[in-house]
Amino acid sequence: MSDELKQLGGEHAGAAALAAPFAENREGRALFLIAIAFSTFQLVTAAHLINLSSQVIRSVHVGFLILLALPLITAATGGSRPARILAWGLGLLGVAVALYQWVFYEDLLLRSGDLLAIDVWLGILSLVLLFVTAWRVMGPALPVICGLFLFYALFGEYLPAPFDHRPYDLSQVIEQMAFGTEGIYGTPTYVSSSYIFLFILFGTFLERTGMIKLFTDVSLGLVGHAKGGAAKVSVIASGLMGTISGSGVANVVTTGQFTIPLMKSFGYRAAFAGGVEATASMGGQIMPPVMGAVAFIMAETIGVPYAEVVKAAIIPAVLYFVSAFWMVHLEAGRAHLTGLPKEQCPSAWNALRQGWALVLPLAALVYLLFDGYTPLFSGTVGLALTVFLLLGGGIMRGVPQVMLRYVFWVLLGLAAAAFMKFGIWVLVGVLLLLVGLCALSRGGRETLIIARDSLADGAKTAIPVGIACAIVGIIVGTMTLTGAATTFGDFVVSIGEKSLFLSLVLTMVTCLILGMGIPTIPNYIITSSLAGPALLELGVPLIVSHMFVFYFGILADLTPPVALAAFAAAPIAKEAGLKIGLQAVRIALAGFVIPFMAVYTPALMLQDGGPLAAEIGYLPAVVYIVVKALIAIGLWGAAGIGYFLGPLLWWERLLATAAAFSLVLALPVTDELGFALVVLFVAQHIWRRRRATAA
Repeated sequence: MSDELKQLGGEHAGAAALAAPFAENREGRALFLIAIAFSTFQLVTAAHLINLSSQVIRSVHVGFLILLALPLITAATGGSRPARILAWGLGLLGVAVALYQWVFYEDLLLRSGDLLAIDVWLGILSLVLLFVTAWRVMGPALPVICGLFLFYALFGEYLPAPFDHRPYDLSQVIEQMAFGTEGIYGTPTYVSSSYIFLFILFGTFLERTGMIKLFTDVSLGLVGHAKGGAAKVSVIASGLMGTISGSGVANVVTTGQFTIPLMKSFGYRAAFAGGVEATASMGGQIMPPVMGAVAFIMAETIGVPYAEVVKAAIIPAVLYFVSAFWMVHLEAGRAHLTGLPKEQCPSAWNALRQGWALVLPLAALVYLLFDGYTPLFSGTVGLALTVFLLLGGGIMRGVPQVMLRYVFWVLLGLAAAAFMKFGIWVLVGVLLLLVGLCALSRGGRETLIIARDSLADGAKTAIPVGIACAIVGIIVGTMTLTGAATTFGDFVVSIGEKSLFLSLVLTMVTCLILGMGIPTIPNYIITSSLAGPALLELGVPLIVSHMFVFYFGILADLTPPVALAAFAAAPIAKEAGLKIGLQAVRIALAGFVIPFMAVYTPALMLQDGGPLAAEIGYLPAVVYIVVKALIAIGLWGAAGIGYFLGPLLWWERLLATAAAFSLVLALPVTDELGFALVVLFVAQHIWRRRRATAA
């Protein structure tokens, strides 16, 4: 049995296994059907075609994740027959726990605070299953951290002050962690089971409509011919892909299949090419309108509309991609790398003219989000429109008459619009009609297969996100049970009373250290729970403090040894994931200044407040801080790469660093000093270049 458990507990097998297609055997087909059932359950509950309590939906969501993840990864990693049987057995136990929560939902509510022995044992079983699954999917780092928090909840009473807490018996801890909405079924799992899963499916279906080709063609047309054009294509294509995906790893394995070989063919080192794609792809998590899973968790946690999170993220997201674009431009100049011949680049205008309809679901999503509709409603509409485009395209594929095509799409558009007046069953009726029409033609049947596969792939993509959301609930549950966050918060506040900058650095370092071992979602939840209230007490606006943690959580996800996007790029670039991760951190270096500037001047996140806005007004403050951020990013990038208009000497790099650092600090006279250093740096660099050219 120990060999089987060892096979179930291998490190880092999960990411590669989940990226592989379903096996073409009986077990693979069973998992494929489970994945489709998982997606179908999430869709019918999200659309309220079936009304269940939130607690039941969360427990079934986690049950499906365990059932799908363990056998899938064990089979994909070549597990022995006993190991596969064990994986299926554990997966079915996960379903049994979910069914217990469903069937006895009302009974569990009534005996809250006085659990039966069977409740406690099933609670323990659910935690064990979740730890095994998380270890298998993401490696040991996150389960070990969550295990330490669980250990603290059980035995923290024996620690010295101020780290101790009052004693809790086993049933209290198990009830907190495995029942109710404070532990593994807490807010992160709620967000995963509703918004996140829906938007993952939205991105999956939109990719199948040809959106990746549209993004790539537009990027090639815009910058493919420029200096270092291949890398710039990667940055823009990944940024556009980020508007629909919100997953760094998903972006890498889609756009990276094209951009990484393209960069290598034009002279970029394999590690740098992979690092560019990883850096740009991770930015997809902060690129509106479909941001990463953390954005939905943040909106739910701090109690603001998702549109407010999008609003706060817009300028930092653009600046992130500007910084990545600038870094590859400088690297291209340093290494004398050229772009594609212009005649080989497609026309961006023609690409948009031919594929404009693909943008409609995204446009509808943006409109609904900013018009005040919930992410769940907006995502449902966006997904429905995407499916309509996919199925409608399959039906019209063999129809030659242009007028008939126009009539079909107009009628389909009117039917979709009728949803706003007559409700969800209109969409269901139109969907069933489209499925029936697709079944009548060969092209339509091929489209139905694509839609079916999208459902299965979406469920598989949701596994690491969902498992992370569930197991990190143990950390949240421990903090709410014991008040552990207060101790760390008091420490941050005591530092901040002397220096806000040091408090921000401490928070950043916490994010980066955690990011070396765990993905963005648990990183954000842990750090925001610890440092968020402290930063708020120090006067940092609520959404800005959470965005600060979110931003560095993303940058941390590029840091080795657990740099998921870098390791996803490794097989495409044919380079070690560690080397790619180190290059990704270097490329993202300029972006490190953005969150700090937002704290000192909240106008960078389109938030009111801050001394600058009070002094010169809100709109002038926004313009001023954006210009200052662009200059700081430019200098930071030049110092990091060692190139500006030409190669930089060591003291020029130090001067650029000092100028950028002065612009980041919002202290008296630091802006004036920073701008003076900028003028000095640029003037002397131009003078030195001209003198060298004349000589």
